[in-house]
Order: sequence, then C-alpha cells, then structure tokens
Amino acid sequence: MFFQQRPAANATLSYFFGCAGHGQAIAVDVLAGDEDWFLEQAQRAGVKITHVIDTHVHADHYSGGPQLAKRAGAAYCLHESNQGKVGFDFTPLADGQRIEAGNVVVDVIHTPGHTEDSVCLLVRDLRRGDAPWFVLTGDTLFVGAVGRPDLAGREQEMAGRLYETLRSKLLVLPAELEVYPGHQAGSACGAGLSGKPASTIAFEKRFNPMLSLDKTEFVRVLTADIPPPPDDMSAIVAANLRGGTPAAAAA
Repeated sequence: MFFQQRPAANATLSYFFGCAGHGQAIAVDVLAGDEDWFLEQAQRAGVKITHVIDTHVHADHYSGGPQLAKRAGAAYCLHESNQGKVGFDFTPLADGQRIEAGNVVVDVIHTPGHTEDSVCLLVRDLRRGDAPWFVLTGDTLFVGAVGRPDLAGREQEMAGRLYETLRSKLLVLPAELEVYPGHQAGSACGAGLSGKPASTIAFEKRFNPMLSLDKTEFVRVLTADIPPPPDDMSAIVAANLRGGTPAAAAA
C-alpha cells in the first residue's frame, strides 16, 4: 500500500492511498484546486484513481471531489442519504459496504453526528493480513476532539447521535488502529483540535477529553463550546450540493 496525507487550507487533511501492485488508488476529501496534485501523484505512482470519496458534504471548503472524479474517470462517492439532495449523479455508499482497490479494501462506516451523511473509512491492506490498518474519521473524531454537532441546526439531537456513533462505531475498533482525521488544529469544524495529524483509538480513548464523558455531560459540553460557523458556510454548502466550484459559486 502507498499512503499520503495532504495538509491543505483551513487545516483540512486530504488523503491519497491505494495498491501500487494493481495500479488502483482512492482519494478522500479533496479540496477544490487540489485536483492537479492528485492527478500528478497518480501519474507518478503509475496508478488509476478509481474512487473519489467525500466523508460528508463539506461546510468549510469547496470540494474538488466531483471535478477530480470527472477528470480521472473515477466514481465520486457520498453516503446514500444524499440521494435527492445533491444536484448531480454520484455513487451512493451504504453502511458496511466494501470498496476494493486491488489489495486495499475500504469498509464504509456510517457515522452520523457531525452531519447526517458522515462516514468513516476503515482500511485494510490484504498483503499484510485481514486486520484493519487505519481509519479515516472525517469530521467525526479528531485528535483530542470530536466534530461540531450544529451544522444541521439540531445541535442537541446531533450531539446525542454523535455520542452514540462514537461509542458503537469507532471506540469498539481495535486499540492499535491508526486514526487519521479530516482536520487538525485551526479548523472551524470542532473545538480543541490537536495540531497532531494522527492518533490511535487507544490514545483517543485515554486522552481525548470528550470520550470520557457520559452522554448527558457529552451533549452539554459539546453544545456549550461550539465555534463560530465557517466563513461563507451557506455558499460553500450550496456549491457542494450542486457539485460546483468556487468560481462557479461566485458567477
């Protein structure tokens, strides 16, 4: 397996990984304007991008996912709950679905809380065994923090759902599993994010202050410390629902 984490604007972390032996790759949470970088990396590695995945419809940055998928001839993937909400065709993802890219396999985990459509991606490299190697947690779980629950406008409800998601979907994963989030310190998508761009399930269970709380306290603390909304959030969400770009949104 090859693996690259790309720090980008707004403290966003994008990912590019896959199977060099079979020449297949997956791109995750691509920012608009970064499409050329992913295509260049694919060319250097001698691989074809087969899937471009957004872990949710982003509110803090314009997605380059649809455009990269179009240019690469790849499937553009979102959670299936976005059917009827977005203005373009996409490949729907369901909880428990498996995506294959040669010896690299990705299991989709639906993780509502930050948004209704949030997913995490559990990744295996079959050449090293069937045990999962790492999980891409999007805006659900960060290093030292968790995702903000207010973007859907129902912060109490969504905070409760996020608590249940974390307990039932992520904290039950193997302790040694590597965690790669969608943002690091400086992002508006959560409060108290670390500047460290990766962690493990065990480290977060021990040191992430939100994960030691019971549900009532988790909801209270999370909804009491919500950062200001991302700049131009409404315009960004509208453009991402259309599959547009910053230029198209400003036109």
